[in-house]
Amino acid sequence: MEKVSVLMSAIKGNLHHYHSTSFIYGNRQHLLLEGHEGQRILSRAKRGWVWNQMFVLEEFSGPDPILVGRLHTDLDMGNKNIKYVLAGEGAGTIFAINERTGDIHAMKRLDREEKAEYTLTAQVIDRDTNQPLEPPSEFIIKVQDINDNPPQFNEGPYKGSVPEISQVGTSVTRVTATDADDPVYGNSARLVYSILEGQPYFSIDQTTAVIRVALAGMDREMREEYLVVIQAKDMGGHMGGLSGTTTVTVTLTDINDNPPKFTKGSYEFTIPEDLGIGKPGGRVKANDRDIGENAKSTYSIIGGDERDIFEIVTDAQSQEGILRLKKPLDFESKKSYNLTVVATNIRADSITGGPYMDQAMVKVIVEDADEPPVFTKSTYLFDVHENAAINTVIGAVAARDQDTTHSQVRYFIDRHTDLERQFNINVDDGKITLAKRLDRETDMWHNITVTATEVRNHSQISRVTVAIKVLDINDNAPEFANEYEAFLCENGKPGQVIQTISAVDKDNPSQGHTFHYRLEMLNNPNFTIKNNLDNSISVLAKHDSFRRQKQDTYLLPIIVTDNGEPPMSSTNTLTIRVCGCSREGIVQSCNVEAFVLPIGLSMGALIAILACIILLLVIMVLFVTLRRHKNEPLIIKDDEDVRENIIRYDDEGGGEEDTEAFDIATLQNPDGINGYLPRKDIKPDLQFMPRQGQHSGPNGVDVDEFINVRLHEADNDPTAPPYDSIQIYGYEGRGSIAGSLSSLETASSDSDQNYDYLREWGPRFRRLGELYSVGESDKET
Repeated sequence: MEKVSVLMSAIKGNLHHYHSTSFIYGNRQHLLLEGHEGQRILSRAKRGWVWNQMFVLEEFSGPDPILVGRLHTDLDMGNKNIKYVLAGEGAGTIFAINERTGDIHAMKRLDREEKAEYTLTAQVIDRDTNQPLEPPSEFIIKVQDINDNPPQFNEGPYKGSVPEISQVGTSVTRVTATDADDPVYGNSARLVYSILEGQPYFSIDQTTAVIRVALAGMDREMREEYLVVIQAKDMGGHMGGLSGTTTVTVTLTDINDNPPKFTKGSYEFTIPEDLGIGKPGGRVKANDRDIGENAKSTYSIIGGDERDIFEIVTDAQSQEGILRLKKPLDFESKKSYNLTVVATNIRADSITGGPYMDQAMVKVIVEDADEPPVFTKSTYLFDVHENAAINTVIGAVAARDQDTTHSQVRYFIDRHTDLERQFNINVDDGKITLAKRLDRETDMWHNITVTATEVRNHSQISRVTVAIKVLDINDNAPEFANEYEAFLCENGKPGQVIQTISAVDKDNPSQGHTFHYRLEMLNNPNFTIKNNLDNSISVLAKHDSFRRQKQDTYLLPIIVTDNGEPPMSSTNTLTIRVCGCSREGIVQSCNVEAFVLPIGLSMGALIAILACIILLLVIMVLFVTLRRHKNEPLIIKDDEDVRENIIRYDDEGGGEEDTEAFDIATLQNPDGINGYLPRKDIKPDLQFMPRQGQHSGPNGVDVDEFINVRLHEADNDPTAPPYDSIQIYGYEGRGSIAGSLSSLETASSDSDQNYDYLREWGPRFRRLGELYSVGESDKET
């Protein structure tokens, strides 16, 4: 192993001390050397010269490189083939080595707060072959702290609060400062706290940084907020240390240490006597210098309200006391009141021993007002029998004007509450009479509203409710509770219960209903009744010879009588059907046809056979009807309707006087000569006897008479269908002032009429419009 010597040199002002410690790794001895500036320290190992050192270098921020140390080996005899190599943390970036001399320099700023130490490796290699000439050795460069970071309050500025009038020493809040310097080495990170502003009100513990009250009796109402400036200084507070500051806003919180105080010692309000219940009559105010809940007060009346007419409540928004009425005022009975009102804080404070209160006098002067009449009762209750005669007096209401004028009163019924006008009232004395008869079963109660109005002032109106109860009389007969339909088994025994019957009565007697039942036929041979002693009866069969073939239904009239005065009765009929039953008495069939059914053929099969027969009959009827329609069509088809056909003639007629071009006798039906016109649109049920018609020769045809005859025959034909039949005739009538309706003359006329509007009347008139348009175009041509 070649010898290696290590040269450590330091530049004055940057490297102060070297710390040395001797320790062994394997068979190699490593030395940590301690020396001073300019010393050279060599170490020898058993297997040659090796080194492993810890260099302590203060952090710096200068721009120039700093020499950390120098490496040297015994192999370096001025031979240029030796090359020093540095590797590890920061090698080549922060630290650089002169490959020829072995000098190590710090090239960048060293900051202990960023990295406190660096581990590097040094080695000597052959410059030509890059082969190591001796093993690598590891050493550490430790950055020593200097006081280059001031204290900082990372959470500032701070806010704190403390109740007013707190004792000295009461804790307000705590602040915390941090220092990035090394807390182990020196006093660079040792902090001391002090107050720069905020004395003599507050103090701070210089070690714990707890802010406390330093002055007793601080009043929030005098000053609510304080700004305290706190300083933290390192180096234990000694000269040359760095410092940082922060602010603390201390707020005094309120306690209930002030009583409410009325703005005035006495108040006076004038309240009209007609002020409504619950309406405000005045406001009082007690101010409190406290805030929040501590400033809230309640108001109460502690004197002068013996009649319990007034109340005072607190307005949650304005904290005013609102004087309201609990009962109506009466100027005639009392004209003024002297009230004692107290304002009391809601919250009591344990420090001051509250709550506090204040009181004031309130004088209330009642002002006279024109009041509406007052009824003698708040409600009236009358009763009347439902059979009472019209104009019967039901009862009377009374109202009085309590004002000093004592105006007369008039009474009226609010017709919105008596829409059917069943009651009347005397406008002068308030007597209520019956206008229509009443029916308790329709309405048992009638609630009407009666108004009382002053004659002197019609705007003064008061109202009262009158309840009229309609008393019952026995005016309704009892009747069956249900529409009963009873079933009787053929194989039943005599005395079997057929049906249980009960009755109802619309009347409501005070002693309750009692009904009496009896058969209309006292000695009925088939049925009898049994009283069940609960206002119901049971209908029993007298024998067992009931047969459906003989009689399948029995009608049993039963008379029901009530116990009213006078008694009312009604006859109700019970329908009893005879049915076939099983041995257990279960009804199976009540039809007489069931006896004529063939054995072994079910009801479903018979219904299916009957349905098939009906279907065949329907098919046969349709077939015959279609054959008849095919041979003799009954109605004219739509496409053959002469009303929709346009027939053009090449010859121009001679008018109504022309009898040569068209023979009017063609209107006559050859069958109509005999006076009988057969109808083909229906099948007559009765044989219509022909009548002798009038004979007219072809040359002497009277069309007017011919039409009247046909019209008379159509009106009196019993086989005519029940619908209108439109018959069109081409006869205008004698002496018509309308002139000819023929369109043949239109084309030759001198009229300039425009027929385009006919196209807007729909598809039926569009064709007509086109024809007239063609006529106009031909005329122009």
